Amino acid sequence: MDPRRILLAISGGIAAYKAPELVRTLRRADHVVRCALTPEAERFVSPLSLQAVSGETVRRDLFDAGEEGEIDHIGLADWADLVLVAPATANLLAKMAAGLADDLVSTVLLATRAPILVAPAMNVNMWSHPATQANLAVLRDRGVAVVGPDSGELACGWEGIGRMSDPSVIAVAAAAHGVPPTLIGTRVLVTAGGTAEPIDAVRSVTNRSSGKMGFAIANEAARRGAEVVLVAGVTSLPTPFGVRRVDVRSALEMRAAVLAEFDEASIVIKAAAVADFRPIEVSGRKIKKEELAGGASLTLELVQNPDILQEISARKGDRTIVGFAAESHDVLAAAKRKLSRKGCDLIVANDISRSDAGFDVDENAVLFVWPSGEVEELPLLPKPGVAAQLFDRIEKLREGR
Repeated sequence: MDPRRILLAISGGIAAYKAPELVRTLRRADHVVRCALTPEAERFVSPLSLQAVSGETVRRDLFDAGEEGEIDHIGLADWADLVLVAPATANLLAKMAAGLADDLVSTVLLATRAPILVAPAMNVNMWSHPATQANLAVLRDRGVAVVGPDSGELACGWEGIGRMSDPSVIAVAAAAHGVPPTLIGTRVLVTAGGTAEPIDAVRSVTNRSSGKMGFAIANEAARRGAEVVLVAGVTSLPTPFGVRRVDVRSALEMRAAVLAEFDEASIVIKAAAVADFRPIEVSGRKIKKEELAGGASLTLELVQNPDILQEISARKGDRTIVGFAAESHDVLAAAKRKLSRKGCDLIVANDISRSDAGFDVDENAVLFVWPSGEVEELPLLPKPGVAAQLFDRIEKLREGR
């Protein structure tokens, strides 16, 4: 992700307490963040805490001579590459739609020429009110982007749509907003996470894959304008902004989901850590130790799971198909064998024995192994960076066809 200057405008909703976490998330992606608050927002979040996490002076008052002397409100509006409004209350959305400018935040929103992204948060009845929906329609027509809100339990005690999206989802949407849509009109199918092969009613055979690499790939595809379908195995990660998610658990469920989406896909990236084997017999109830006579051991007989990557590569047509190889030793040799055996366009290999890369960490060090025999070694990068490098190669590959 290219670093951006993001102005976070915070209005007076209970979700404002999430603003420091949002600032930290944005800064971890190397964005520079400044904050501006409405008078009501100060009731929910401390300017001092925002200054501490952003490292920047927090603006609160349109008419404060000291604040205006440091950077005036027009300078603040011109400074931003993106204005992110989170939370965006019904009141602020109404002001934006009407073009009102009666405090610092609404004035900056009217003066800025930067793209604007709003993350609404309010009571479910306020969200569904025709006035709010009409205001949103006006803003969308003007090019304002919207992320969320989500559905769930609200602070007011109601249940329904109106909860502000998770800060990680908002941060992804902020990074994607305004990015050139190089993959627009392309459907990308991504698999991510591990699978869990059941042994009995409570136990399963699984692995340590967190899904972070596959989710970063799905996010990058969405940033570039693709229509993205993410088949997610066992993972607790939030769905990337703009991505349609299909949840599965076992390898057989993942195969069924991939085949159901395959025909419409132009690019398929198999980043999931799919179990190679599954138990032949699965108990419908929990197997108890006391049921094993004399402390006897339990033997599991395993059978191979279908090879999803090989199956879809055999019928790839003009699709671009990328596989992943998570190896603990002889990484390059194993990746070359896998590429030859599977028949895909590219294998992305990584060494899972490293403590600083691979499973369940935020960075990865990979090899791009091509059918021509060429091998590209990438340095240790954040997983979103690996995803960006991967799509740079995929786009070049498809241009050359």
